[in-house]
Amino acid sequence: MSQHGATPGERTEQALEAALTAPLPTLLSALPGLPRGASLADGAGEVAAVVVPVAALPDNGAGPRGTPQPRRGAAEAAVSFEADVTAWAEVSSVTGKAGDILTMAAPAHRTGGAAGLPQRLIFLGVGDESVGSLRAAGAALAKATAGLGVVRSSVVDGLPETLQWAFVEGFLLGGYRPPRAGLGSGPKPMASALELTGASAEVLRRAASTAKAVRLARNLANMPSNVKNPGWMAAQAARLAAGAGLQIRIRDEQDLAREGFGGILAVGGGSASTPRLVELSYTPVAAGSGRHVVLVGKGITFDTGGVSLKPREAMVPMKTDMAGAGVVLAVLAAAAELGLGHRVTGLLPLAENAIGAGAYRPGDVVTVYGGTTVEIGNTDAEGRMVLSDALAYAVDRLDPDVLVDIATLTGAASLGLGRRHAALYSNTPELVTAFEAAAAGSGERIWQMPLAEVQEEYGFALESTVADISHIASAASKVGAGSITAALFLKEFVADTPWVHLDIAGPARADADEAEVTKGATGYGARLLLAFLRGLS
Repeated sequence: MSQHGATPGERTEQALEAALTAPLPTLLSALPGLPRGASLADGAGEVAAVVVPVAALPDNGAGPRGTPQPRRGAAEAAVSFEADVTAWAEVSSVTGKAGDILTMAAPAHRTGGAAGLPQRLIFLGVGDESVGSLRAAGAALAKATAGLGVVRSSVVDGLPETLQWAFVEGFLLGGYRPPRAGLGSGPKPMASALELTGASAEVLRRAASTAKAVRLARNLANMPSNVKNPGWMAAQAARLAAGAGLQIRIRDEQDLAREGFGGILAVGGGSASTPRLVELSYTPVAAGSGRHVVLVGKGITFDTGGVSLKPREAMVPMKTDMAGAGVVLAVLAAAAELGLGHRVTGLLPLAENAIGAGAYRPGDVVTVYGGTTVEIGNTDAEGRMVLSDALAYAVDRLDPDVLVDIATLTGAASLGLGRRHAALYSNTPELVTAFEAAAAGSGERIWQMPLAEVQEEYGFALESTVADISHIASAASKVGAGSITAALFLKEFVADTPWVHLDIAGPARADADEAEVTKGATGYGARLLLAFLRGLS
């Protein structure tokens, strides 16, 4: 239906969904390196702003602290603008730390026409020019240049490719704003173009692909659940698969019942929106090379807690309880765009955990894929039920070399590790090492948690007298350790397959902007998984 003939509700849905198909808001361009002694500002009258870097002086007693140190093109641009940067920096308390912004207007007699100066010169703090500092600087610049046209910068000129990537990624992620509908105009858009002198065009392309994946994962998780349900998520997967050349199979409620996916059906039984299982496959051009990695993402499109109802405050952010599925979908699309060398399969078990006549109950015994029976102790521990189906299916039918699940699974992980680290569990030390390297490179932090070493100590808590296993630790066991016992439950469904479980309940959501991480759904896991796939041998 066209927007003209749509109802108000349909127009709202169309406005929100537009973010999912929009291109990256900023066009990236690589320019030649800035010649020595040249000013980036001269002859740049057609651009909205010129941005030059200033670094923070290290605290080594070598000079006056608090004075920003000029980097590539900064001194020359200051001369063009007839600016006393030291005085302005002192007045503005700018020291060059990552994300510092000092903006100066061009002298009136030097503006006008392509041969003149741009309207503004921005000195951007890059701190110690580390990966983290450059991500933070990029994010700050995105916010400072919102609403502008072309922005030209020498920040990455002369830097190694890893640092160029960090800056571009920070810029594209720091400027993100969630899908919005309404009568107001909303926040200003990002700058229309970012021109970077001395940048690698290939680095810009790959950094943009990664940032696009993160932005997609954020958009999917930030979508309100009156728009987003299992069928809607499956439709988005089909659209993305068609555009990326991925193979896709979508199992509906009848397929799930016929093939024995009892966990997904139990969780979705109380909702008017029926569950789905989406299976996506990416095969590299050299089909026989690389390894087969299966990614499983928890896809609860809204979580009321079911019969074990959540308190109101805990329910508010539950539109993001499918963040794991959104990340897996985004990673599959990016893998195809980047031409990664490994075969990747994505499984999205999708359900809405609601209260209804068909809702599952505490005390129920559910048969999941493969025949294992599970005693239900708390319907708000629904994530492990849909994951058990998907993990068991992956081991039984897909023969993965590596199996990874990612889920907003337990509040215990968030309480224990805070909002910036994911809890990582694995049965394979080599995978732990690979993920630690991926975390260091991507900026998405992990913390390894105990698994095999606590099996005897905690495993008894999952024993059941009426089923093969209880899906939560019994109150009588007095074990606690909610994130660990959830991982031990999932471990029962992966056999001997090399496996990693990522509990992202903490870092999947943010209460405020922090550098490249923005308020709301963060897209955590997209950068981590792509870095892991790039580094996997």
